[in-house]
Amino acid sequence: TSNDPEYRTKVQRITSILSTIGTEERFFSVDEFGPFHITMKGGRKLVAPSDEYTVPQWQKSKGCLIVTGALELCGNQVTHFFSKKKNTAEMIRMAETLLAEYSDARTLYLSWDAASWHMSKALLAFVDEHNAKASDLPRIDLVPLPASAQFLNVIESVFSGMARAIIHNSDYPSV
Repeated sequence: TSNDPEYRTKVQRITSILSTIGTEERFFSVDEFGPFHITMKGGRKLVAPSDEYTVPQWQKSKGCLIVTGALELCGNQVTHFFSKKKNTAEMIRMAETLLAEYSDARTLYLSWDAASWHMSKALLAFVDEHNAKASDLPRIDLVPLPASAQFLNVIESVFSGMARAIIHNSDYPSV
């Protein structure tokens, strides 16, 4: 489904990194979930035959939420925070969060989709500046996914499970 001319090259690079990853390296699948409005949500629900479960079509939102997350593939650990926007500043914030949390690693591989803010000039400048002075800190290596290949972004399955377990059938009073 991907029309990326570098599809095979990008997938081979990811496969190569993951097949030889060392104990001092961490590989992260990074993405954002949302924005979604906090309203009453439908989903599968067990109800008595005489009960009728309905969700109003038109509702007033109680707020909006974006979750920015990174799934570390070797240890299956998620690092996340709530964001106001999907932009470069939030990706830099995620990189800084991972650098602090995994300060004992030698290399952090960050893999994400082709969203413009994932490969912006400001983010690339941040990574270059960090790597230039990272003598005792982990280096950052960006490993972009092929365009239109969101199925390769493993954190999407975490977000899918989160939606089924937390968001579907919900009626939270606030963000």
